[in-house]
Amino acid sequence: MGRVLERLAVARQALGTLEELAYKEAPSPVERDAAIQRFEYTFEAFWKALQAFLREREGLEAASPKRVFRLAHEVGLMGEEEARLALTMADDRNLTVHTYNEALAQAIFARLSGYAELMGKVLGRMVDEGHPL
Repeated sequence: MGRVLERLAVARQALGTLEELAYKEAPSPVERDAAIQRFEYTFEAFWKALQAFLREREGLEAASPKRVFRLAHEVGLMGEEEARLALTMADDRNLTVHTYNEALAQAIFARLSGYAELMGKVLGRMVDEGHPL
């Protein structure tokens, strides 16, 4: 579980940086763009922590974020709606390379608080290891 705990710690630290900006009511363009950048690395840390957890704890292998999220749902680590949100989050992560598009940047920023909340809940379940929904 050592690798899992290390990944969890990194993901929780990344999430903390995202939370500093994700809940801002009226961010400046710089704050919005910084929040999206933080979302990118938080997403990466999150899915990799979940991947390590599933490998160590459940004996399941997955090489992509979407597969990891589907497996997390299958083992009860995410509910149905949470899994759907996680899949949407993966799509948004893939779109972040296009944040030069103002409308897209605003739309993704508007969803960051929900993504931060989801990642916090799932990380908490992994720490608890009982992962009750």
